[in-house]
Amino acid sequence: MLVSPVFFAQSGFEKGNDLYKNGKYEQAVDAYNSVLSEKKQSAELYFNLANAYYKLNKVAPAIYNYEKALVLKPNDADIANNLRFAQKRTVDEIKVVPTVGFAKLLRDFTGTYHYNTWAWISVSFSVLFLISFLGYYFSALSLNKRLFFFGMFVMFVLLVSSVSSAIFERSYFKNERPAIIFAEKTEVKSEPQNKGTNVIVLHEGTKVFVKEKVDNWKKVELTDGTEGWIDSEAIQEVK
Repeated sequence: MLVSPVFFAQSGFEKGNDLYKNGKYEQAVDAYNSVLSEKKQSAELYFNLANAYYKLNKVAPAIYNYEKALVLKPNDADIANNLRFAQKRTVDEIKVVPTVGFAKLLRDFTGTYHYNTWAWISVSFSVLFLISFLGYYFSALSLNKRLFFFGMFVMFVLLVSSVSSAIFERSYFKNERPAIIFAEKTEVKSEPQNKGTNVIVLHEGTKVFVKEKVDNWKKVELTDGTEGWIDSEAIQEVK
């Protein structure tokens, strides 16, 4: 009973791979989605599903699933590369305003690893700290005591840094709400109602970031800093 759901999920994934290799992209999409319907997911599954959508020239689903794959594997070069190819098929050309100053340096550092990886790094430093403490406590020579004490100090600093990075990265992950436009064409309003003036018109595949929700409207921010309200049904959130 425990093995069978995993077995069928793996079979669906492998079936999708075989269909994809034979150029049957529609059937491959169905096979991959059947695995997702069983509450099974992985970066590889989303990546292959996105590739199938890309072959079908379905821009929004392709980008959406590449983004889903990147959530699970943030530093995967293949996923990021295919995502860039898919983004070239979008209509909108939204500039990316880079973050500058200390905030950029901090994000570049903490973004090196996933918060779970930072957690394991913290565990490693805590073990090394304990080893240094034991060495300091049981060492008879004063020179060794100094070395172990220095090692304790270094491990403590690294431990605090890694724990802080894990907390920061976890907070960033929870607060960032990327979404993909699925509507072929949709208007971004200045306020959460149809009578609001148009801020910009967006097309499928464009990436936005959700800030808040009011009724059936979501406030979104574009990568160039533009903000406005969009119909909730026009987008799908990645996380």
